[in-house]
Amino acid sequence: MKTMPRLLALLCFTPLLSLAAAPSGIVIHGGAGTINKAQLTDTQRQAYEATLKHAAEQGYAVLQQGGSSLDAVTRAVMILEDSPLFNAGKGAVYTYDESHELDASIMQGQDRQAGAIAGVSTIKNPILLARAVMERSEHVMLAGAGAEAFADTLQLERVPNSYYNTEFRYEALKRAKQALQPQPHQAAVPFDPAWRMGTVGAVAIDKAGNLAAATSTGGMTAKRYGRIGDAPMIGAGNFADNQSCAVSATGHGEYFIRYQVASDICARVKYQGKTASAAATEVMAELAQVGGTGGVIVVDPQGRLSWAFNTEGMYRAMLGDTTPLKVEIFQAE
Repeated sequence: MKTMPRLLALLCFTPLLSLAAAPSGIVIHGGAGTINKAQLTDTQRQAYEATLKHAAEQGYAVLQQGGSSLDAVTRAVMILEDSPLFNAGKGAVYTYDESHELDASIMQGQDRQAGAIAGVSTIKNPILLARAVMERSEHVMLAGAGAEAFADTLQLERVPNSYYNTEFRYEALKRAKQALQPQPHQAAVPFDPAWRMGTVGAVAIDKAGNLAAATSTGGMTAKRYGRIGDAPMIGAGNFADNQSCAVSATGHGEYFIRYQVASDICARVKYQGKTASAAATEVMAELAQVGGTGGVIVVDPQGRLSWAFNTEGMYRAMLGDTTPLKVEIFQAE
């Protein structure tokens, strides 16, 4: 008879366990590709790691203070955009014509609201404009001069295109142009990861259990004719859905667009019952088989943080309620 009250108590308590909030956390990346360990000096490595650490900690601080996952990924990506080390914002790569064109997107998982911008050239923090498109317009994507005109209506900070200039990105452009000779366009020659194209991004889950993803990039070195990659394309380089996962991608954008990498990972979670980590690893392995290089960062509704990439390295970090800070660059660190 004594066991009955215990059983009733357990049955009454079990539903409360299922309602417990998942641990909050954030994962960030600063691009994936050919990252030569032998050529990366201690000073350079420390600079990358310090910025990644700062971005992860600042994003996580937003979550700890009860902020939304959307605010957390925005904060983290802005820090990476403001650093000349990464191919987004200040450190954006050069186009063939020696200017800069930037793309970004953001998405929240509770209602799949999303915003994106493409081909802007004077926006200090493209992720802020992408978020404004989501929150302050009826559209999902704006491009070029129109996107910048919309930014003016919101008084978002504009900068001269020269703001994005960096010496080492210019050197990368010169190497890319040499490789393109005598071909007239980058699409006519095999992709070279040494051109250091990349992206920055963040995914997070907040105390309310909402997921969000944000991605920002300067695109591909020596790109021409208004080329747009996967970063601003919902489902390709960025995706968030509370029922499955949130993903931010980095890599050879054309492949991520064709194979809808970000949404494919979440679809495998939702419809095949796979863990987000397993789905990400599987998709990146399949992408490698067709020649696609890059990586992804992922968070699921249970607050599990992960990443997967098929390149030599990916600048990355994660931090959460149940996940100690990890800052890594190369494989198997």
